[in-house]
Amino acid sequence: MYLLQHVELQVPSPKQDEVLLKMEATSINPFDLRIQKGIVWPFLPRKFPHIPGIDAAGEVFEVGSGVKNFKAGDKVVAVLFNICGGGLAEFAVAKENLTVSRPPEVTAFQGAALPIAGLAAHECLLRTPGFSYEKTGQQLNLLITAASGGVGQYAVQLAKLGNAHVTATCGARNLDLVKSLGADEVIDYKTPDGAALKSPSGRKYDAVIHCTTGFPWSTFKPNLSTNGKVFDITPTPSVFMTYALQKLTFSKKQLVPLLMTPKKQKLDFLLNFVKEGKIKAVIDSIHPLSKAEEAWAKSIDGHAIGKIIVEP
Repeated sequence: MYLLQHVELQVPSPKQDEVLLKMEATSINPFDLRIQKGIVWPFLPRKFPHIPGIDAAGEVFEVGSGVKNFKAGDKVVAVLFNICGGGLAEFAVAKENLTVSRPPEVTAFQGAALPIAGLAAHECLLRTPGFSYEKTGQQLNLLITAASGGVGQYAVQLAKLGNAHVTATCGARNLDLVKSLGADEVIDYKTPDGAALKSPSGRKYDAVIHCTTGFPWSTFKPNLSTNGKVFDITPTPSVFMTYALQKLTFSKKQLVPLLMTPKKQKLDFLLNFVKEGKIKAVIDSIHPLSKAEEAWAKSIDGHAIGKIIVEP
């Protein structure tokens, strides 16, 4: 495993299609930890030292020559290009096409908590047949595992904006929190029903947004409706193999690995939900950049409630 160290580097210069951000906040995602563990090597990191951090909230400090929509002083939220990362720093560069304006109603912490976690939850819902934010069509039954975590918290809130009945799992200490986010049924994952992922009301799930590990396909399958889908947000090689086999055998119930490509329009869509107060960021803790290793260790521990934020 690569170590997290504090180093001094030159302030990066934005290329033609980039903006240089003076960072106000970033958040840590499971993908950052996967890079550190070498799970995505040799694809990432491309070079060392690698600065982790994909989520960014900050102020535009300088713009590249081809940038049309931003100027110095603009407050923004961005997804940093994950080949480069860069969020755990005082300055970072972002692609213009992955940067959106941050409304004054949205704090830097709220902005930094949103991108990857919010987009992952949103993407799962978009891929769920019949789901609608307009609440049209038949009500769907959704299961969200690890609902008090970074992706889970957004998944519950976004699902309840649409035509979904939400069953959620979490630890006993977070039952009230997850209920407050809008979940219709909340199960302690350490109870027998929680371990079996059974709905207290006996519902079969049309979709599962799976935000944790440790549940085999055999646990999901009996709880799914005829065409039920399980979206795994941190897929392992075995998930891809199961999905491939299900495609080959024309299985109606499927375990689907989530491979998400961030889009500016989708990030802007979610940021408007935050602005309007329709969704909120649950923030576990805020750490100064000088103590980023404490935030990193807390993320590795895997029991954060919501998002872990680092500010310069």
